[in-house]
Amino acid sequence: MASTQYTTVAGRGFPLGATVTPNGVNFAVFSRHATCVSLELFADDRATRPVQIIELDPVNNCTFFVWHVFVAGATPGLQYVWRMDGPRTTRHNGLRFEPRRLLLDPWSRGVSTTHWNRESACRNPDGAAAIRGVAVADDYDWEDDTPVRHPLQDSVIYELHVAGYTRGAAANVSAPGTFGGLVEKIPYLQSLGITDVELMPVLAFDAEDVPPDVARRGLTNFWGYSPYAFFALHPAYAAGADVRREFRDMVKALHRADIGVILDVVFNHTAEGGADGPTISFRGLANEVYYHLDPDDRRRYRDYTGCGNTVNCNHPIVAQLLQQCAEYWVRDMHVDGLRFDLASVLARGEDGETMHHAPVVWNIEFSSQLAQTKLIAEAWDAAGANQLGNFPGFRWAEWNGDYRDTIRRFVRGDAGIIAQVASRIAGSSDLFSPVGGRPVNSVNFVTCHDGFTLQDLVSYAHKHNEINGERNRDGIDENFSWNCGHEGPTDDPKIAQLRRRQARNLLAILLLSQGVPMLLAGDEMLRSQQGNNNAYCQDNELSWIDWSLVDTNADMVRFTREMIALRKRHPALRRAQFLTGDPATGDRGLPDINWHGATLSSPPWHDPDARVLAFTLAPASPEEDVLHVIMNMADESLQWSLPELPGRSWRRAMDTARVSPQDITRPANQRPVRDAHYTVPARSVVAFEARG
Repeated sequence: MASTQYTTVAGRGFPLGATVTPNGVNFAVFSRHATCVSLELFADDRATRPVQIIELDPVNNCTFFVWHVFVAGATPGLQYVWRMDGPRTTRHNGLRFEPRRLLLDPWSRGVSTTHWNRESACRNPDGAAAIRGVAVADDYDWEDDTPVRHPLQDSVIYELHVAGYTRGAAANVSAPGTFGGLVEKIPYLQSLGITDVELMPVLAFDAEDVPPDVARRGLTNFWGYSPYAFFALHPAYAAGADVRREFRDMVKALHRADIGVILDVVFNHTAEGGADGPTISFRGLANEVYYHLDPDDRRRYRDYTGCGNTVNCNHPIVAQLLQQCAEYWVRDMHVDGLRFDLASVLARGEDGETMHHAPVVWNIEFSSQLAQTKLIAEAWDAAGANQLGNFPGFRWAEWNGDYRDTIRRFVRGDAGIIAQVASRIAGSSDLFSPVGGRPVNSVNFVTCHDGFTLQDLVSYAHKHNEINGERNRDGIDENFSWNCGHEGPTDDPKIAQLRRRQARNLLAILLLSQGVPMLLAGDEMLRSQQGNNNAYCQDNELSWIDWSLVDTNADMVRFTREMIALRKRHPALRRAQFLTGDPATGDRGLPDINWHGATLSSPPWHDPDARVLAFTLAPASPEEDVLHVIMNMADESLQWSLPELPGRSWRRAMDTARVSPQDITRPANQRPVRDAHYTVPARSVVAFEARG
């Protein structure tokens, strides 16, 4: 099929992708073993037939395995796909060329999913059900926008799902479930005091990628951990046709509010899945390059992710793609940080073994364009590579799963783990100090998208994922949770009161710990998922934020806000170096930290029955108060002695056993504690501030 709508010349092999110029668009894609390549152009979403098919000449249109062509007169908005032919798969070469497939450009900055159907793509290789690339121009006016660049040690991160945050009816926004909807919630984010939002995947993903039993229930991949294009945004998160503009508008608006933007990027696998999955892009272009293949039978994929395939991150071509992608989101889209899902995959060499000097990890760290960017690793994968505390690189922060588990166990009442609790609260020096790390390397959390919400953590002893359609086999079995005496919702006021206290305990300890705290959106208003700890496929009220809870649970929203404010007024909670206990490192002869048990200066490190711990933090600045914290997770009240501080008086700042507004008090409203002792109720956390 020929067309004279556009004239073409050889073009150039760099940069990869579709590059818009004043005179047309240059297209370039990598495929080492392709023998026959064509580019198909579509006018717009409505077009089912290409307006032009351009056959590329292997002599003039291929340079060092990059196929390229310049299409004169082509303009932004033009849609395109590649078609490749070459050797077929054998157990020795791992090639999967199929000339009937229409292939998405991995470097595409825009995508169209109008004609996509995953089931059809899996069954029928005729190419009709395909995701198309879209040529886009970079003509956005950023005005005076610059990255926020909050120091990581001063950050309070808030993880949220763009669609779920405002899709509920009570959100009361003009464009629910979109980037624009999130913009309308900026005043609320400001009121909480969070410094950075961490957005669950917004890169283009396949919402149809769910197991068959899940699909039969009409459920979809809601979370977005099923990517197919690392440079493109998920089109459904836009209210209009220009998702890139709406994303940039959101970033700019958040920056104006002094809130940074961290993206959760999924570079470890793609939506193409295993051998039975659809061919969307990578598989049909260079399967042997982009994926880890079984060396004994290269028709099979090595699966370190639990998702059917694993991206071969440290192949030079793939490493370059991932580094360029990270730089693109920072340089062109102005994001402030990147959180890398299952990041241990990034550290796996081409043989599948973990590497301490993994090229892609170090190249991202040392990239000059990423020098001021927050880099956060989920330092494990689904095949047992847990590199927590030992993730390659110097400045990578890491999701601290040990922090989550230890604090959950402590608050539910597990005895004999006081030394572990102290280590986690103090920044996990046992994990990070041996490799030269600092407290800022630890991103602390007690809940995240993956697992129970805060309300469910104190309401359920077991997961309840039956509605997912996987017979309750999905999701983590051990959640270190406690239901406070009854599984699920209850009308018992004593249980409800205890659950609220437990929720305050978890939030308080999180925000009183060294390291970087991360909260899950909706926890501050006690959002529940009814015991579902793997709601990845629930694009409905179960996952959406119910904004009426802001009023229903206003006391918890207030407690969260005031705890964040308490953290911000105490630089001692955000130290750049690990605590030592040395008086020379503190203020006025005080050690930077002093640990206590029920008796002052006698922490119960080796007591197998201990469920109590206290600590005193010296000020880290002249204007700061001394901070004293008591944590009693035992079942009975205890009377505690308060440290004597000549010239200073203690004032109660927070007591999780009290009801709002007495649970936490701002300095101007705090009252002195006249007694040398304080009765700490069972299962509660109390904090005092002392000033001269």
